[in-house]
Amino acid sequence: MQDTLRIGTIVRGGEAVTVIPQIVQHGFESFNLNFWQTTGETNLVETAARLRELAAEHDFVISSVGIYGNPLAAAGDNADTLASWERLIDHAHLFGTDIISGFTGRLPGLFIDESIPRFTEVFGELAKRAADRGLRIAFENCAMGGNWQSGEWNIAHNPSAWEKMFNAVPADNLGLEWEPCHQMIALIDPIPQLRKWVDKVFHVHGKDATIAWDIIKEYGIHGPKPYVWDRTPGFGDTNWVDVITILRQAGYKGTIDIEGWHDPVYRDELEMTGQVHALNYLKYCRGGSFVPNPVVVPTP
Repeated sequence: MQDTLRIGTIVRGGEAVTVIPQIVQHGFESFNLNFWQTTGETNLVETAARLRELAAEHDFVISSVGIYGNPLAAAGDNADTLASWERLIDHAHLFGTDIISGFTGRLPGLFIDESIPRFTEVFGELAKRAADRGLRIAFENCAMGGNWQSGEWNIAHNPSAWEKMFNAVPADNLGLEWEPCHQMIALIDPIPQLRKWVDKVFHVHGKDATIAWDIIKEYGIHGPKPYVWDRTPGFGDTNWVDVITILRQAGYKGTIDIEGWHDPVYRDELEMTGQVHALNYLKYCRGGSFVPNPVVVPTP
């Protein structure tokens, strides 16, 4: 029997049937499939069927299927993003997951407030489409270089924006794909934030950050030197024991899926070295491997 909180990693949806057989033996217990802007030429039915076979063989789950683009301004490279949201909602059950994740999108170059009406229009409909199928939508909390005043990709990167979003579309099946890294980049303390928002956390990405407070104190955040770095869990500043404790206390039964390919040290030929370290580290932080309690047999 697996622990109710699984540790896994993210893989590109179009590469999943090739990549997962090569890395599953390292002990990954879940996989989050993601697509960039479009599901493209990927045959979702065939991909899901193959992944179900692999899941039965290796005892993993598909935690979420995600589409990361801008569905609010569906033009250019984002022209298929909204349709991809619909496609993944319609096919999620084939992957055995009830979560579709991604960016909210935003109206490029405008304040977050100005994107809320369009968000309401688009995700009001997507939330209903997902609810009719028993599914949840989880918004990634990455700013993608944007801020409150302007951006190209996502409004769901600040708790004030979350309040506006969830007030605009008060659907129980809309929530967050949360990770501490993006909040730390904004110098937000992720631990009290998670305590406050944990009931809206549907999926967790395993990505951390290192904040160089010495650089901030000398140069500030607009100086010539970087003040924060994305990190793979186990190499950053986050107390993942606290994160997992808060999740368990709230009854979270989902996964933590490592978001790799960002660490400035464990990258290139060291990518999987870092990811497997993160896998084992996060398993340690959750308390190790699942150990069943003894069964007490009543005496006659």
